[in-house]
Amino acid sequence: MDLDGGSSSSVSTGVPAISGRPTRHGVCYQFKQQNLPACKPVLTPAVVIATFLLMGFIFIPVGLVTLNASNSVVEIVDRYDIDCVPEEFRSNKVAYIKDDSISKNCSRFLKVIKPMRAPIYIYYQLDNYYQNHRRYVKSRSDRQLLHGLGYNSTSSCKPLESSHGLPIVPCGLIAWSLFNDTYKFSRGPSDLKVNRKNIAWKSDRNQKFGKHVYPFNFQNGTLIGGGKLDPSIPLSDQEDLIVWMRTAALPSFRKLYGRIEEDLDEDDVIVVHLKNNYNTYSFGGKKKLVLSTSSWLGGKNHFLGVANLFVGAFCILISIIFLLLHVKNPRPYGDMAYSSWNRKNIAS
Repeated sequence: MDLDGGSSSSVSTGVPAISGRPTRHGVCYQFKQQNLPACKPVLTPAVVIATFLLMGFIFIPVGLVTLNASNSVVEIVDRYDIDCVPEEFRSNKVAYIKDDSISKNCSRFLKVIKPMRAPIYIYYQLDNYYQNHRRYVKSRSDRQLLHGLGYNSTSSCKPLESSHGLPIVPCGLIAWSLFNDTYKFSRGPSDLKVNRKNIAWKSDRNQKFGKHVYPFNFQNGTLIGGGKLDPSIPLSDQEDLIVWMRTAALPSFRKLYGRIEEDLDEDDVIVVHLKNNYNTYSFGGKKKLVLSTSSWLGGKNHFLGVANLFVGAFCILISIIFLLLHVKNPRPYGDMAYSSWNRKNIAS
């Protein structure tokens, strides 16, 4: 390089020459800085108001449809845990339920207020029952349920893990507290057949409970909990147990007991012959029997419809408020006088 001002040579700086054609480094720079073509909608007052109105017009019809589907479900709920206790034991229900010498048979009469089309689902409902308790949920062995005595580590089943030196099959508090009230139904002189097949999830039956695992020593100890299991039937076919082992997340829950596959007419009287075996009196729980039809949306549940109506009404209300504010205080778009650093000047 000529220090006197004349340059006869050039120095390489390592920076690519700038030209109209993008280089590899230029494309990389644009990608890193997100300097790419994009759609950038301008949220003008008209766009915001129209968007909220559109959301309201969508959510309100959806809410009405779902609420109508919920109202089409016919449901009969009967609480029987108090009425099925004899009068002389009303003051000491725990002593009644623990005394095996006292008959637990009870009859209930349910009147059909609207026609119920088959299938009619039978549920038992328990209230104030915390199946989500940490120690209760952990007291089980999923590997044992699938492999039986082939998996002997049952430490997770404490305090109900073994009996007479052998692991209990199935072990744990969840299985031990199996619901054991039973129901039989009749209409007039004829019995209503209850289908108790396929009440559990297919994935649970096939993948979580073994087809060669038998409850050979279940409820054989000194401490007896809820229901018993047939030792000649594998766990994969014990659907009562499978339904019960899928623990509920809330203290009030329903579990499927079976299905009535006959239509019930209006004003029919259903006689329920039940055995009040399950002890909910020790912890202040409640037991209810539920007969319910279903819709395309499932069972009776108003929450989804009410929630959609609330969201739709709220969106329309917000759009009206924004419209009134825009009409009362209009301003030109992009006015820098409303920026945060200019608000003091506006106030003065």
